[in-house]
Amino acid sequence: MDRLTSLLDRTQTPAALRRLSPDELPRLAAELRAEVIAAAAETGGHFGGGLGVVELTVALHYVFDTPADRLIWDVSHQAYPHKILTGRRHRIRSIRQRGGLYGFTQRAESPYDPFGAAHSSTSISAGLGMALARDFSGGGHHVIAVIGDGALSGGMAYEAMNHAGSLSSRLIVILNDNGMSIAPAVGALDAHLRDLRQGKMPSLFEGLGFRHEGPVDGHDVRALVNTLTMLRNAPETGPVLLHVVTEKGRGHPFQRPDRERYHAVPKFDPVTLEFMAAKSNTPSFTQVFADSLVAAARNDDKVVAITAAMPSGTGLDIFAEHFPKRCFDVGIAEQHAVTMAAGLAAEGMKPVCAIYSTFLQRGFDQVVHDVALQGLPVRFAIDRAGLVGQDGPTHAGAYDLGYMSMLPGMVVMAPADAAELRRMLATAIAHDQGPIALRYPRGEAAGIDQPGESRPLAIGKGRLLREGIDVAILSLGARLSAAMAAAEQLEAEGISVTIADARFCKPLDTELIEGLARHHGLLVSLEDGAAGGFSAHVLRHLAEHDLLARTRFRALTLPDRQVAHGSPAEQYADAGLDANGIATAIRSTLRGSH
Repeated sequence: MDRLTSLLDRTQTPAALRRLSPDELPRLAAELRAEVIAAAAETGGHFGGGLGVVELTVALHYVFDTPADRLIWDVSHQAYPHKILTGRRHRIRSIRQRGGLYGFTQRAESPYDPFGAAHSSTSISAGLGMALARDFSGGGHHVIAVIGDGALSGGMAYEAMNHAGSLSSRLIVILNDNGMSIAPAVGALDAHLRDLRQGKMPSLFEGLGFRHEGPVDGHDVRALVNTLTMLRNAPETGPVLLHVVTEKGRGHPFQRPDRERYHAVPKFDPVTLEFMAAKSNTPSFTQVFADSLVAAARNDDKVVAITAAMPSGTGLDIFAEHFPKRCFDVGIAEQHAVTMAAGLAAEGMKPVCAIYSTFLQRGFDQVVHDVALQGLPVRFAIDRAGLVGQDGPTHAGAYDLGYMSMLPGMVVMAPADAAELRRMLATAIAHDQGPIALRYPRGEAAGIDQPGESRPLAIGKGRLLREGIDVAILSLGARLSAAMAAAEQLEAEGISVTIADARFCKPLDTELIEGLARHHGLLVSLEDGAAGGFSAHVLRHLAEHDLLARTRFRALTLPDRQVAHGSPAEQYADAGLDANGIATAIRSTLRGSH
């Protein structure tokens, strides 16, 4: 037994935790916080949220009979202490690694994770559903949803509270108020929570039909236990909200400040506290986008930028430094972001809506109804396209090619490298005939960056990069470098390869496609998206123009399954979209076996 974590060593499960005395809980919380820090030093990962809820996690598992009582963590960035206390401490240093623990809650991983989450604002809806199911079956267990003030800016949370407040079903909602989303919290709700912390009542939550308790100090484990015990034993029916005030990143070992309270960190040296992430001289796609957008805004005062609680993740924090009045962080509200952009476009502004691919899914109805149907020139900058590495399938940008390119009038582009991204943003800014999207991946931008490049592209025109005889690879987006490497492998085996960069998923460069089909025995489309995207449009064109009789066609897309978390290189190898996978697929097709 490690004397530094003697209590934690004795509490491998919540049942063991509940055998401790209340006086032992502060020490357990201190040991748990130290374990989170030690694990993060080895693995990196989502760090700040977990450190902020150590005492709350201990109190919840101490008071409630988990997993019989259902404990739901909204988003679940903050679930590392929860995982340690629920039998997964021995694997915590595998978190977010290939084959290791998932970085968020996951139903398949543990019975203590009753609902999977990695996107925000879902916990109250899920919790209400579970509470209603309990009532239908005559059960007596509790349902507890923990939601942060940042996640509470998402509209789905209010839809759930509006419904729950009209019912008599017992539901406990814990509001974890730390003044943060990933970045600092924004909006009128943040001001309302400040008023509540100062004792000003009544609250919004009471108006929605919730009994409101608190605020309570989220780092006083004894006070939390007493309050939670009172709520657990209360005879009243109906929903209740407990307002808990915490500090994101509490107890982190670093000296220098961090504007996101160390939301996520790379591996670090536990002695020197130096981060171990290798520094690269190659800019990321996000950096190239941000720099290009700043340059565009200098030349055009109608350019404005919108993000949904991800200013640093999308690079708009850089834009905001230059143009604070032209940059809008709307909180976790993608639907509002899209429709607000539509309103700006309707009045002649040039809105650039910068949202991760996996989060833009939540604003899809608004993309359809408020943007595409009205033909409004909203510019969508879709970051984190394709596979994203350790955040896994919940954050993979697998579907945007399909859901954006199906919309009439939508232009969809995907850059292969930094210079292409700059040109595509210039294309989007100049395009006033309808909505337009450019999607790009996480990580370093391939190719040689050309900071002064701002020439718009001809809409719907690709480029031919390498000419061969036997096989043509028609690549869309950042898998182009893998296609080039695959071509080198095949050339060494005597297989001559043409490579073209489609640039556009919609509209297609039909002249380029038809030429490739007519002059090669095999045409391969390549994209880092799910089936039903770029390849579907290419195949439809080939079929409609009777070109499938002239060439064999093979579509290389993400597989029809979830690709597990790991490094991006591991994920693309798993998906068969690295150089070896592309070359192997082409060899097997040429041999006639699929």
